[in-house]
Amino acid sequence: METLEERARAVLPPEVFAYYAAGAGEQRTLVAQTAAWDDLLLRPRVLRDVSTVTTATTVLGTPVASPVLVAPAALHGLAHADGELATATGARDAGSLFVVSMRASRPLEQIAAAAGPWWQQLYVLRDRGISDEVARRAADAGASALVVTVDVPFVANKPTGPLPPLPREAIVEALQGRDPADERLQQAPDLGAADLARLKEISGLPVVAKGVLRGDEALRCLDAGADAVIVSTHGGRQLDGVVPSAVALPEVVDAVAGRAEVYVDGGVRTGGHVLRALALGARAVLVARPVLWALAVDGADGVRDVLDGLTADTRDALGLAGCSSPGDTGRDLVRI
Repeated sequence: METLEERARAVLPPEVFAYYAAGAGEQRTLVAQTAAWDDLLLRPRVLRDVSTVTTATTVLGTPVASPVLVAPAALHGLAHADGELATATGARDAGSLFVVSMRASRPLEQIAAAAGPWWQQLYVLRDRGISDEVARRAADAGASALVVTVDVPFVANKPTGPLPPLPREAIVEALQGRDPADERLQQAPDLGAADLARLKEISGLPVVAKGVLRGDEALRCLDAGADAVIVSTHGGRQLDGVVPSAVALPEVVDAVAGRAEVYVDGGVRTGGHVLRALALGARAVLVARPVLWALAVDGADGVRDVLDGLTADTRDALGLAGCSSPGDTGRDLVRI
């Protein structure tokens, strides 16, 4: 049977598909991250009452229907004419939460109007005033958290090269009216603790640090003011050969020791993967490429369907493991 990714490849321009699909370097991390989830063997419980199984949970206090959230990804407008508006609608209809990329192709106020609960992702740029402006706009538009990407001091090289050709009108809405060649629009290589504190103060929102793969670095983010962390390989698109998220997650959870919620992304593709992540201590997982493929194939309906499918698969995995809810999991379920 044709996979969702294969269907997306058939409808997307080749350069757009390559941009979404690519990893960095030799793409070792990209290849390894899903396999790392598969390699974690499960130890299901038995003689448990699973006549009722729920996937509902909360993230930073926000109720969601499932621990499967939509990760930030740039330029949804390249995948579908409705761009992030379709993604927001599909995520809302699935009862999920959408993390909107700073490099979205639609104004965040329009996205907010279509979305259910949502968070705003931010890169700290060399011109910090732009990042601060997006943070303030997000707070005014109803975002319930900022997700600050901390693993991109600069963009890694990828075998597919730079961005595909963009429309004559700038597609990155946050940079409309600005010169794309201006170096001040690039990521700040001196990103530091003060940036997390400043963004938290000017927005009044909780801050989630995205891109952590070590326990000590998770603690540095919390000490800088982060309210949660996301264990992430950036989709295998930054430093190649890093420890997969599935392997890094237990160390981060142990270091955080209940001080904050921990989320994870990177290669999560099945309900069994979600179960493993929950068992290792993640509050929720985030997915990006499956959402982009679904968006390209069937717009908002596709996004809803792929999220509903992952939620149903997660419900089955929970019940078969002897768990009645995400909070009923534990590390005893996984052989590490």
